[in-house]
Amino acid sequence: MVFEEKMFLSGEPENEEEEEEDMVDPLDVVREKCAQAEHCVHTRAKLEDCEARVGSKSETAEDCTEELFDFLHARDHCAAHKVFHSVK
Repeated sequence: MVFEEKMFLSGEPENEEEEEEDMVDPLDVVREKCAQAEHCVHTRAKLEDCEARVGSKSETAEDCTEELFDFLHARDHCAAHKVFHSVK
């Protein structure tokens, strides 16, 4: 009960352990690396061109869904082959 009261009053346990490092998702790391790959850079450039074109128009029915899916597919295809090498 005393421990709980101290924790309630101070907001932290009395025996403070070292803070644990935040875990990093290996998939996020692999996706970042794959986004830098040649094929992914090409599809990202197409996506950015589309976004610039659509953003420059005030009224348009065009969207960049196809370009977004192409980029995500290329990135995840690359990541799928590498992600299992980094997990245990």
